[in-house]
Amino acid sequence: MSTRFVPSRLGWRRLVAGAVLAAGMGSVIGLFGTAPAGASPRVAGECTQATLSQQETINQLHEVRLSIDRTLRLLDSGQRAAAFAEAKTGYLDCFEALEAPLDIVAGQDFRFSVEDIFARVRALIQTDDASSGEIRAYIVELRGLIDDAERQLTTKGVGAPAIAFGQSFTLLLREGLEAVLLLAVLLAYLESSEHARHRRPILYGVGLAILATVITFFLVDALFAVLPFGREVLEAVVGILAVAMLFYVSFWLLARLDQRRRMEFLQARVWKAASVGSAASLAFVGFTAVYREGFETVLFYQALFSYGEGLQAWILAGMATAAVVLAVVGWLVLKMGRQLPVKRFLQVALVVVMATSVAVIGNAMRALQEAAIINLHFLNSWPSLPIYLAQATGYYPTLPSVVAQGTLIVVYVAGAIATVFVKRRHAAVTPRPATPAAVVEPVSV
Repeated sequence: MSTRFVPSRLGWRRLVAGAVLAAGMGSVIGLFGTAPAGASPRVAGECTQATLSQQETINQLHEVRLSIDRTLRLLDSGQRAAAFAEAKTGYLDCFEALEAPLDIVAGQDFRFSVEDIFARVRALIQTDDASSGEIRAYIVELRGLIDDAERQLTTKGVGAPAIAFGQSFTLLLREGLEAVLLLAVLLAYLESSEHARHRRPILYGVGLAILATVITFFLVDALFAVLPFGREVLEAVVGILAVAMLFYVSFWLLARLDQRRRMEFLQARVWKAASVGSAASLAFVGFTAVYREGFETVLFYQALFSYGEGLQAWILAGMATAAVVLAVVGWLVLKMGRQLPVKRFLQVALVVVMATSVAVIGNAMRALQEAAIINLHFLNSWPSLPIYLAQATGYYPTLPSVVAQGTLIVVYVAGAIATVFVKRRHAAVTPRPATPAAVVEPVSV
């Protein structure tokens, strides 16, 4: 498994994230970065040994990426001599000119680590008994180091932090609010069915769900450390799972119908457990009602942190802000029984989360390309973004990322149109029932 020259992902940011996630569950492209995106990447092989500006250095890093990609393709085709020549050229003609600016912003230790991986790749290519898999592992690590080098040379600007904050804030607030509303309905149901004395076991189950959510958050990191796969592959799998879960629970009209059936199912279980006085069953109902939302949240935050290198502070800020807002909203709904325009917010939040999923799928495809699971296919005529903004939006000028994002956007748009059509048709043929009061009665928690 490759080890990049970056801080541990199990550091303080993850610990703070876990704490904020517990608090939160308990209670697109904007402005560009200051580093210019530049025109289309230059034709492969246009490297220079002259003194380079900051943007020219970033452009030349792209040429290094192209050289690394060519080296891998030559290696896979069995052309070891040509692969060695390409690896040597990519280092001597392209990367060496970047050493001075990298020393200034990243330090010599970082530059030495990149040089060491370049040297290992060349040495292994010349070693007859070295397997392609061993060389591939170092190439994957080298790709990560080149990305780290670009981060060192690029300022975050305003757009990328704003997007990361907005994604994080909306995600936790949306999932947390759904859990709060679900809990409010269950507790109100107990009150109306004269089983108010049984609310305590449900609250115990909710507390266990919050704890399980935090444990799940860290368990994913622990699994990453022991599973025999590269971290890039695991991050891609988590990202794809997060997007798939959004489809299942939030997008399609049938999913919304399933939500209503789910509520009826939970109410039936609450009634059955309360009738026989089963505290364990009531606690289990509270646990399952909240943990589902928590599991969705864990998947998306793991994806955000995995693809938000250098933007973690803004992700944490979004989580913390959402936790405060969620605590206030939860108090208003559960204790005061206030009527809040939550339906409109959830609709807007769903759009934001969908946009976030487009960014996640683009990053997931990029991770699979970096891990050499699928081939890199650079679209040289397409514009590129500064690396932080690329991470926040998931847009990279590579064919797999662009196709995945474009397909997902088309599916979302088509699904939204179909959903509106089905709703209008259903409303035209179905008598409108009496609308119950939207106010949730205050609940003694």
